[in-house]
Parts: sequence; structure tokens; C-alpha cells
Amino acid sequence: MDYYSNARQRTIFSTVPNANFIRVIIDRAIHRELDYLVPETLAERIGIGSRVRVPFRDKSALATVVAVLEHSDAQGIRPIEAVVGDGPILSEQLLELARWMSAYYCCPVETVMRSLLPQVIRRAEVGWKKQLFVQPTRKIDNDELEKLRRRAPRQAELLAAINELEAPMLAAELLRKTSLDNQTLRALVKRGFAELREGAVPRDPHGDEQFILTGNLELNAEQALALKEVMEALEAPENARPILLHGVTGSGKTEVYLQGIRSALERGRSAIVLVPEISLTPQTVERFKGRFAEAQDVVAVLHSHLSEGERHDEWHKIHSGHARIVIGARSAVFAPLKNLGLIIVDEEHETTYKQEEAPRYHARDVAVVRAKIEKCVVVLGTATPSLESYQNAVAGKYKLTTLTQRVDAQQMPFMRIVDLRQERRKGKAAAILSEKLRAAISNRLEKREQTILFLNRRGFSTSLLCSECGEARNCPNCSVALTFHRHMARMSCHLCGHTAAVPKKCPACGKDALIYSGFGTEKVESTVSQIFPTAVVRRMDADSMTRKEAYRETLRNFRAGKIDILVGTQMIAKGLHFPNVTLVGIINADLALHMPDFRAGERTFQLLTQVAGRAGRGETLGEVFVQTYTPFSPSIQFARHHDFAGYFQQELEFRERCDFPPFKHAVLLTVRSAHEARAKFSAETLARRLKETVGAEFILGEPTPAPLEKLQGQFRFHILIRGEAIVRLSRLVRETLDKLPFPEDVAVAVDVDPYQLL
Repeated sequence: MDYYSNARQRTIFSTVPNANFIRVIIDRAIHRELDYLVPETLAERIGIGSRVRVPFRDKSALATVVAVLEHSDAQGIRPIEAVVGDGPILSEQLLELARWMSAYYCCPVETVMRSLLPQVIRRAEVGWKKQLFVQPTRKIDNDELEKLRRRAPRQAELLAAINELEAPMLAAELLRKTSLDNQTLRALVKRGFAELREGAVPRDPHGDEQFILTGNLELNAEQALALKEVMEALEAPENARPILLHGVTGSGKTEVYLQGIRSALERGRSAIVLVPEISLTPQTVERFKGRFAEAQDVVAVLHSHLSEGERHDEWHKIHSGHARIVIGARSAVFAPLKNLGLIIVDEEHETTYKQEEAPRYHARDVAVVRAKIEKCVVVLGTATPSLESYQNAVAGKYKLTTLTQRVDAQQMPFMRIVDLRQERRKGKAAAILSEKLRAAISNRLEKREQTILFLNRRGFSTSLLCSECGEARNCPNCSVALTFHRHMARMSCHLCGHTAAVPKKCPACGKDALIYSGFGTEKVESTVSQIFPTAVVRRMDADSMTRKEAYRETLRNFRAGKIDILVGTQMIAKGLHFPNVTLVGIINADLALHMPDFRAGERTFQLLTQVAGRAGRGETLGEVFVQTYTPFSPSIQFARHHDFAGYFQQELEFRERCDFPPFKHAVLLTVRSAHEARAKFSAETLARRLKETVGAEFILGEPTPAPLEKLQGQFRFHILIRGEAIVRLSRLVRETLDKLPFPEDVAVAVDVDPYQLL
């Protein structure tokens, strides 16, 4: 069956007893749906969205039921083997979303299903954590208790505590509170005074934390108007347009989210809150758990740092309806909430919402489509809207709501541009901290105020060079230099993970002339600690945040004032609220500016604005130092003046002239192979076939080596196609790929609406 078939064109029988057949999508990429017979003994347990085990070829496979049928024309139908779980785990709305994603993002629907269902749920190998609960068998009177106390005082003490229980209690917790042992409890059970029963214990990732109940904050006029827009949309969600909430950093967007969600809950609906970074989740969870602390389980969390057990329990808490608010990174857009009323996409412009492996979906766009399917409201919040979203608002597809003022009349931070060319002209080697930034940090330390230093590059040194022959120590698998990490005393590749020992001599010429070049966050941390020895300096990046609790601990210490200077990558660039941060230093604003990507300028503008927004959120005016070699770049100058409208207008003119998004959709095909010649030949062949298929309706680029030509041992060639009818283009691309045989060692990846052209 064609996996592009529209969900609305299929006949689905939602009542099961009279049905004899089901149609399933198995958990393997076979590009079609299969029909199976349902034994009478299992018919009552089957429904759309159920998980089943079916015979497939000579093995068993797990599958998801997508239709219940009264008859089937398929030949040789076999019966299913078993039903997995107690009932359907995917709604018809989520299945419809999966089919849309399959057609739009040009990928098999079974690949989409893997994103909809976490692996721990798909495989059903992890169950509930079971522990023993204790309760009295009957009420014990004082005479009986006194009689026992004379013979066994410890048993009597424990029995008295059990006798007071109003509900079963964890045995281990009771023993801990009474300081008694398991032997004493077993003796009471043996004598018939108490009973032990096994029960499920939820693995709550935030179970050991206390959240203080908070109330609604008073809204200013702009916030009140934004909330009114959300509430009016909740009244008639079937007619509501997506709302683009464009608010400057510190304008109180989160409070609008919180009160909007409260309104949705009061209407019996549920809500999803998407955040772009896992590092933002602890602070967001704290705000939401505090606001909705009256019901402990109302807020659930989904992100990749959960253990399998925690993910299992959080997912089932959502699916059962106990949780009505879900917070998480991009995959949380698939949370199986019932009566979905509101989806919040915070920092909607962030590239981390785009998945780089199949299915290569964008969570923001999926959120908009899910809202349409579920007839709910979607709010896209940001200080720097993506050009696609802002253009949709200008065109009337989205409703634009703006917050132009910071809350409590706080002023926007003052941004200073430091020309690093001038620093070099002073005859000094390129310093990590300019004199002006160094003086500003010293001033903040004297005032006991906090500083954030931002550099979007990990490691200590970015390359190892030979000063004699000029040879760089490159990754053998990728077209990049290895980065030196001092904490592990090794060179590593940030793309494929390859590591190597640091050579004592140049492998090329044998000379002892190796020098370290460039710097990353690890070196910034080391340098700052040397310059300011009395300051407490900490680093937040993927290297330092390896422990599960590291994010939460670092942010908690920073908020408590135990850290003076926080050095980090983009995980500290957005969404964090620390009133005592009055200085932000951007070490090198040019890192992303000169990438071979049409979105490079937009990303730089957004990043500078977001990082700058961490400063001045308290009573003291914030200050931002931007160190750059290209101070007159439009991205830097417009960010300096907090002028989004000016930047948007200029960038939009460039995009329109070049037929780039948002005026045209783009599809990027990447052909890769371990053999360069085969990758090139396959890309050229594919380009010829596409030219015959897509015609003049679309702009087809020539096959060219990718900017990052070699990645993970594979040579890569790009073909870029642009056009307006994106679903039609996706279908034509898929049809072309299905008809074209490729060598076994050649793979083709299709990325619709790509966010990385490297």
C-alpha cells in the first residue's frame, strides 16, 4: 500500500467486535502497510493505535494498528500473534499527523512512527517499578498493643505506626521513618497484624524536589492584550490562527504562557510546552511545577536525559491523563495528551527544533499542523522570530502579537561593539578577552554582580598545527581539524567522535614544533580563572554537563550567587532568567557569521540578541560586549540597536532575490559513500533523473561537493531543489528515488526545509 495515501481517504471502523482484520504499520522500513487476521479471542482488545505482535516473513515483529477492517482483499493473510499492552497507545489524530509528516518530509511512515513512540514504549521491555507497600490487616486496640509491647516492644512500636496509616505506605519509607528493620516488619506480617502488597512506584525525575506554590503575576498592558488573544483563540480553537508572540527578551512571555495554560486547564484541556534546549528544561519545569503545584502529577517532563524507567513512567502518566501539561524538547510535540488545547513553542526560531536524522521534521511546523488536526491553539514565542514565521504573520497566516517593553520598565541592555582588528593593531596577539571586556568583568566582580561569557565552540584549542611544515592534525573521518580537550588530554572530533592521543612530534615532518591554535570554552574558562583568581568560574557545555544532574546543579548554584562568571555555549544563550547578571561578553561573534549557509546572518542576529537578553533582567542596567572582526556586518549592527524590523526587511529582500525561504521551499538531497567517485557519479545520475521528473516548475541545482565534504568517513554531494509546491516536490523526489537503483554503499538523505547546508 502506498504510504503517501491520505488518512482522510481511508475507511476506518473504530468499533472492533464485528471486525475480522486489521491494517498495521510494522516497525521496519518496508514502505507499505500490511493486513492481518484478528482471532476472536483478541478482537475485544484491538483498536486503532493498539500495539500488536505479528508474524513477518520468518520472524515476529512489533506493529501499530492504523485501521480496523471488516474485510480485506489481501492474499495469504496470517493471524496476529499477540496484543501488546492494555489498549490503544496512539490516537487517530497522531496517526493522521504521522501520515502528513511522511508525505511532507519525504520519508516512510514507519520512520515517523519511531519518533511518535519512544523506544521504551515501542519495545515494551521496561515495566513499572514495583515495591512493597504495608498496611494494617485490621484496627488494633490499645489493649492488644500493650500486650504486644510487653513481649516485643519493637514490634509494638512499628505496629502503632502502621495502625495510624490512612492509606498503604511504602514499607521502606515506613522503616526509615521509624528507624526499625525489615525483620521486625516480617514478624508482624507473620503474626497477621500487617500485610505487604506489591505496587507500582512512579520514577519521578523531580520527585526529590520541593516546589513552592506561586500565583499569577500582574500583567502590563501588552501582556494582558497578548493573553486576551490566547484566551479568545481558546474560545474558538477551530477557527484560530497560530499566534506569533514577538516579545523582546525579558518582556514576560513566560507569564503569558502560564496564564494561558491555566485558562486551557480550566476549560478541561491540556497543554504542551516545547523548549529548544534540555538545559532550559530545569528552569522551565521549576516555574511550571511551582505555578501548578496544587496537583503534584499535573506536569510531566519528556527529554533525552531521562532514564528509560523515568521516560516510561512520564509517558504513561501523560497517556493515562494524570498529567495535563507536558514540558520537553522537540519530541514532546508528540506527547499523547488527551483533549489537547494549547501548544506553546518557546524560542520558535531555534534551529534545535529541526531534527537532523530521519524523519527530518521541524517541531515548530509539526506543532502548527498538530494544532490544526486537534483543533487547538498554538503560540510561537520568541524575541527574534524566524523569517518564515514572521513572513507568515505579515501575510496574515499567523496572528502577530508584540511585547515591546521589558517587565517592570527594565531597560534593554546597552550593547558595545569591540573591534578585534583594533586590538591586533595594538601589537598584541589575539586575546580572548579584550581590555574593555576585562575591565568590565573586574568592575562587576567588585560590585558582586554576575557575568556570562558566551562562545559557541567547545574544547581548549581548535587545532594542532606544526609551525615548521604547517600540517594540521585533522580527523581521518571528517573534513575538520581535531579539537584539543585539556581535561581528557586528547584530541577529538566533534562531528564523528573520533579521538586520538596528542602527538609529541609532528607526524608529517617529525619536528618538535607543534603549536595549539584557536580556543574554545575550556580555554576561556582556564584563562578567565587565571585573570580573576578570586572569582568562582564555571563552564556549561556538552563536555562539562555529562552527569544527569549537572545542568540543574550549575543553574541552581548560579542563581544562588555561588558562581561569579559562567562560561558556556548556546545552552546558556536563551530562556534563562538571572536578575543579578549585569554583564554578558560575546567572545567571538563571527563564528557563525561566515558559514556557507544563507541563514548564517539570521542565526548570528538571533544569537546575539538572545545572548544579550540574559543581561539586565534585574534593577541594574545590563551591558553587553560583542567582540568581532566584522563590526559593520548588518547582523551585528541591527542586533546592537535591537532593531528586528530593520534586519527583517533587509534580509527578506535578499531572500526574495535569491529564491530562498520563506519565498520558496527547499529540499536538500545528500548523496554519500565511502568512495568519492561513486558518490559523485550517483549524485550526477540522480540530478539527471530529477531534471526529467521535476521539470521547469522547480529550481534544480547542480550536484556539488558539500561544504563539509567528508563526514564520518563518507564523501558527500549536495543537490538543492527550490520551489513552492513542497508536498508535490516531496512526492516527485520520492518517486524518483524509488525508481533509481543505487550501489549498496551509496545512501541518499532527503531533507525538506533544511536548516543546515553543511
